[in-house]
Amino acid sequence: MTTIQITKGNPTPEELAALIAVVAARAAAVPAPAPDPDRASNWATYWRNTRTPFHPGPGQWRASAHP
Repeated sequence: MTTIQITKGNPTPEELAALIAVVAARAAAVPAPAPDPDRASNWATYWRNTRTPFHPGPGQWRASAHP
């Protein structure tokens, strides 16, 4: 159990209750689930390796370098 010590100020009972509620909620929070090791990362997904088709026209060679 953790002890909370007020070192400065004079909090009201309502302020102390709010502080304790926040600390208790934070301590009871469920941690985020671990990432699934079988799932491929976004770097390995199919859509990252595909590109949009090139459309011929004036100045389109400049656009071909920017996905």
